[in-house]
Amino acid sequence: MAGLEPDAPPAGEELHLPEPSLVPIFNALGVVIALLGLTIWSGLLVVGGLLFLFTLIRWVRDSARDIGQLPLEHGGGSH
Repeated sequence: MAGLEPDAPPAGEELHLPEPSLVPIFNALGVVIALLGLTIWSGLLVVGGLLFLFTLIRWVRDSARDIGQLPLEHGGGSH
């Protein structure tokens, strides 16, 4: 039955978590503003769309940087 048990990481291995960020909240806010702009005023659509795109780019860059800082055996690549 030992073959059915998943491989557990070694005891004491550091757990990687992303830094706390407000970017996902502002990203969702951009979507909400853009959707409101569809029904209320097209200016809100533009503002919400720009907020969404800006935060999306920032979120992807932050995630790529975090992944690049991981050890090679965990998928990182900048060491």
